[in-house]
Amino acid sequence: MTATNTATARAPFRIGMLIFPGMTSLDFAGPLDVFARMPDTQVHVLAKTLEPVVTDIGLRELPSMRMDDAPPLDLLFVGGGPGVNMLMEDAQTIDFLSERAPQAQWITSVCTGALVLGAAGLLRGYKAATHWAAMEVLRHFGAEPVAQRVVIDRNRITGGGVTAGIDFALTIAARLHGDLRAQGMQLAMEYAPAPPFDTGSPATAPADLVARVRAAVAPSTEARMAAARRIARRHGWTDGICD
Repeated sequence: MTATNTATARAPFRIGMLIFPGMTSLDFAGPLDVFARMPDTQVHVLAKTLEPVVTDIGLRELPSMRMDDAPPLDLLFVGGGPGVNMLMEDAQTIDFLSERAPQAQWITSVCTGALVLGAAGLLRGYKAATHWAAMEVLRHFGAEPVAQRVVIDRNRITGGGVTAGIDFALTIAARLHGDLRAQGMQLAMEYAPAPPFDTGSPATAPADLVARVRAAVAPSTEARMAAARRIARRHGWTDGICD
């Protein structure tokens, strides 16, 4: 077989990125920018319908395909955002993830997208990251929350909140294409974080600031906790702890 025929025969690595109303734009945009630049890769932006999806800041994202029409996927991705609260109990989405996960090589999320994976039963017995304000919700799904930017446990790769999506995606690029390729992508993106404040984590932010932000997101966190308890009871996941 010639080199040309070999290249033609090689199937692309297919990524399915789920988008939904109320998602956080950067949870999706950061990883997409990396994934779309990886060689031999097809990225499918999936939603329940082909209608534009309105994000939490009013940006309109266009799906490329209905999730029910998606081809076999090598990597599943779910981002987070306020819309996660409803998505955790959306039967069509949960069924899609549950059905596609066994065939995927990698099952991944950024931010509170991990709660959707958890609701689908895909993090039971796994270590996982999510947004710092949602860490305890993971326990109801039998997952072990880990306060790191990126957590890899077997074929589950989960990222922390929002901006961790770039770290997450570069980690995946390195896994699939080697460190040198991923390093080149990071350089091309000029990804050299130098934030103006050291308040990007509860571990470094002043206690009063953490308390203020935690109070602001408390209603959403409590709604997620309530949904997680309902889901855990429905599946018999006693106290959200693995058997």
